[in-house]
Amino acid sequence: MEKTGSTWFVYRITMVAAVGGLLFGYDTAVISGAIGFLQTNYNLSSAMMGWIASCAILGCMLGAMFAGGLSDKVGRKKVLMLSAVLFAVSSVGTAMPPSLTWFVVFRLIGGLGIGIASILAPMYITEIAPAAIRGRLVSINQLGIVTGILLIYFVNAGIAGLYDEAWNITTGWRWMFGSGIIPSVIFMALLFFVPESPRWLAKKGQVEEPLAILTRINGPQKAQVELNQIRETLSEETGTLGELLKPGLRKAFFIGVVLAILSQITGINAIMYYAPEIFKSTGDGSDSALLQTILVGTVNLLFTIVAIKYVDNWGRKGLLLVGSAGMAVCLLIIGGAFYLEMVKGYVVLVFILAYIAFFAVSLGPLAFVIIAEIFPNRTRGRAMSICLSALWIAVFVVSQFFPILLEAIGSAYTFWIFMVMSVITFVFVWRLVPETKGKTLEEIERSWTHVQPNSLEPQSMVVK
Repeated sequence: MEKTGSTWFVYRITMVAAVGGLLFGYDTAVISGAIGFLQTNYNLSSAMMGWIASCAILGCMLGAMFAGGLSDKVGRKKVLMLSAVLFAVSSVGTAMPPSLTWFVVFRLIGGLGIGIASILAPMYITEIAPAAIRGRLVSINQLGIVTGILLIYFVNAGIAGLYDEAWNITTGWRWMFGSGIIPSVIFMALLFFVPESPRWLAKKGQVEEPLAILTRINGPQKAQVELNQIRETLSEETGTLGELLKPGLRKAFFIGVVLAILSQITGINAIMYYAPEIFKSTGDGSDSALLQTILVGTVNLLFTIVAIKYVDNWGRKGLLLVGSAGMAVCLLIIGGAFYLEMVKGYVVLVFILAYIAFFAVSLGPLAFVIIAEIFPNRTRGRAMSICLSALWIAVFVVSQFFPILLEAIGSAYTFWIFMVMSVITFVFVWRLVPETKGKTLEEIERSWTHVQPNSLEPQSMVVK
């Protein structure tokens, strides 16, 4: 037996789970390269274009709603496998739909897979990860998401360049959606080689299997201590949704839901989904706008790696404060550039890239990290379902209303609204979000529910 546990074992499990994040990003962003060809092929109106682009998000909401509760019943690993199956079915169905209605149906099925993966991948990693590197490991899921987004940008561009415009209108977009079958099958196969969550196994009354998994992760001495802590906290929990509304966990629940919403209404998806249109509005041509969009994806990827490197050293709260403050300053300048009609040149591009960088080191990965680690083991599934459902509702609202705001009040005031949301995020994090760096999940849980007079826990972690 290993005395200290296997770091390679933990990272291998994490990388497999992060393929679920890659599918999340891949399937979410595939529509960006195909929507123009779909519009021409099916002669879509503006309203139908919006519906085709956003229908998968409704599936995400539904997937997020039931994923947590289902995983509490049958296990994290089995529900991750279900998400892989849904991704595969969606990829095949959207590549050769009998009609536009069936295309929407298969996009909704893909959305279910995205919603499930958005909850289960970070939850599974959280329940496997040692406390000292948990932030880094959960952030790898966000790296998977942004890698998937960047990968599909290149796949879409490669497919679109194979033949002429007429081929893309009739066939090219089908290959874009169908390409998702490859990562789906890879994800499904890899899941057979990772264990179930030890905390879920302990919750089901098992002892030997979770102890064996924890031993491989932490070594035999720490494994037994951690299993005892898990069993102790499980014995104190009722596991009901009502428990989240009781004093103590009510604050954790509030933080989770609000942080999920703030991570989206600060404007990230408006920029990620509509980046080409934003860059076109500054006078750039379509080709230049597409290149700049790929640059946005690249910056997102690189600074997510920065977050992974430093989250367990600098802490969650510090990175969130720096990120939200930086986002607010960037949005102020971007709005000012549009207001003063100084959009030519590189001002807008530079500060959009800076905004993406600040988001990628803070709210991008850390909203998932915090939401995954602040809830008790027995209620984590249900709580994360509600939080991530709130996140997907916010995504839907932002993606639907961003073009409407641009038309109604102009680019400057639209970006300034996102700036105000970033300032609110800074204040919210400063006043309410606890620092969870280095604490086991059981220590975090006890900090919400037990007040100890001489506790060394930060005051923000103690709920009266």
